[in-house]
Amino acid sequence: MVLFVAEHSNGNLRKSALELATAAKALASQLGGDAVGVVLGTNVSGVAEELAGYVQKVVTLEDTALAEVRAEPYAAAVTSLAQESGAKAVLVSASRSGLSYSPRVAVRLDAPLLEDVTSLEVQDGQVIATRFSYLSRVTETVKALATPVVISVKPNIFPVAESGAGGSVETKSASISEQDERVKIGEKAAAKQGRVALEEASIIVTGGRGVGGPEGFDTMVEPLADTLNAGVGSTRAVVDAGWRPYAEQVGQTGKTVAPDVYVALGVSGAVQHLSGMNRSKLIVAVNKDPDAPIFKVADYGIVGDVNTVVPAFKEAVQSLD
Repeated sequence: MVLFVAEHSNGNLRKSALELATAAKALASQLGGDAVGVVLGTNVSGVAEELAGYVQKVVTLEDTALAEVRAEPYAAAVTSLAQESGAKAVLVSASRSGLSYSPRVAVRLDAPLLEDVTSLEVQDGQVIATRFSYLSRVTETVKALATPVVISVKPNIFPVAESGAGGSVETKSASISEQDERVKIGEKAAAKQGRVALEEASIIVTGGRGVGGPEGFDTMVEPLADTLNAGVGSTRAVVDAGWRPYAEQVGQTGKTVAPDVYVALGVSGAVQHLSGMNRSKLIVAVNKDPDAPIFKVADYGIVGDVNTVVPAFKEAVQSLD
């Protein structure tokens, strides 16, 4: 059996959950047994039913201690289920929350940990994975010499699972000890959101230093994103300058994205940024420097001033409606 923990938010599955379903089913076919989705939280029956449309079995673990993602309670719940079910592998998303508790699950299970992987296969009963290193310029191959194995899967790498499974849902109570609740969430401040999240976006419009300043996002990046119903991204230089929030940063030290369309406005294309977006299906770049590195990965490139190109770009999109 292969367990995978499905992330969800506001009563809806995250895209990463359906990517994990794909990875888990492929791994289970090689290790033997089923791929079983795990949904943690409170009042998660709706999410579990949705997930059951993609895998044959879903287990919900409900407890008030799991209402918020906290490393210790999540680790305790997942470990208990893995031990009870005799799982050969536990998959989680390599998101901020997944990376916080997956090492704890590995320690509790006395299991090997494969982190931030981009592919999975089984040879002679051992799980072998690949992952990027050195700014995505090197691909490492790592092997788990024993099972169970805990694996965190890089987001936006595996395709989302196809629906139509019609699986079952089993509800269980998660027993969380007092010791596992030693860390509490005191306060949360959510950033204002009006657009699709980067991790879920099929189109992303990213601005670099070439847009000129915060006003460049107000007058060019955001209006174009609104027209395309896209997420808004930023480069590290933009975030470091205080023009945009860190939540929008794409790159090695930000988010890894793989949208259908990635529009880079005034982005030079430093290797750190490319490592976070070079898996986009279609890349459109606008930059006045014809030698900008972004053009080496772009499918379509426009050498020109963003102040001139973007309004024309937006007008062309609107004319298609």
